[in-house]
Amino acid sequence: MTDNQRLSPGDTAPEFTLPDADGNDVSLSDYRGRKVIVYFYPAASTPGCTKQACDFRDNLAELGGAGLEVLGISPDKPAKLAKFRDNEGLTFPLLSDPEREVLKEWGAFGEKMMYGKTVTGVIRSTFVVDEKGKIEVAQYNVRATGHVAKLRRDLSV
Repeated sequence: MTDNQRLSPGDTAPEFTLPDADGNDVSLSDYRGRKVIVYFYPAASTPGCTKQACDFRDNLAELGGAGLEVLGISPDKPAKLAKFRDNEGLTFPLLSDPEREVLKEWGAFGEKMMYGKTVTGVIRSTFVVDEKGKIEVAQYNVRATGHVAKLRRDLSV
């Protein structure tokens, strides 16, 4: 559905440094030596994205217990991410990619089907990056609802 290169298991995860909700830079390399779930979502405070973020929040203890960190990335500005985090009690970093450069590098921005029409936008996607910075799981066009439960099943968490 997209012209962008899609990532596959075994690929090196593209490095990034993005501001979090408080404007502090967070880099993927900060997580080297740990597994991290990197998920891309269209917009903070929308119904689907809120459901997905809250699912990650509600499963953070189990994911953390399995050695998994969580990073959420959207095109939203840090101020909107801070409001989203505070309103929903989110306790994992939300990163801002308003230029959509990281989204594009990870294949999470491009053409997609929405209500039967082809549109260009954020492709809801989830990745698991291993301790060495390699893609372990690459999932595109994931559903906002039930996705975290499926991911936990897939990862046996």
